Amino acid sequence: MSAYVIAQIRIDDPDRYQSYLAGFMPIFERHGGELLVTSSSPVEVIEGSWDLGRTVVMKFPSAKAARAWKDDPDYQALAQHRHAAAQANLILVDGVA
Repeated sequence: MSAYVIAQIRIDDPDRYQSYLAGFMPIFERHGGELLVTSSSPVEVIEGSWDLGRTVVMKFPSAKAARAWKDDPDYQALAQHRHAAAQANLILVDGVA
């Protein structure tokens, strides 16, 4: 069953964040990731709060594949750029059959 990682992001250091983006796709695709949504500007909040503004939705073949991407040592090293450059919330949810 497909699984989705949904990220809420606020970029504080765009130059450092570019270092993260430069290495992102090869690692992401290695785990079967597919980028479904990425907003380059704040999203329209229609109910509740979405404090960090930007949104990314990623699809993986399974929750196991999503966890393998997140735990990949190459991704963990790359993610240090994101941690230094942005605030983020990430959730993992299963798709529906």
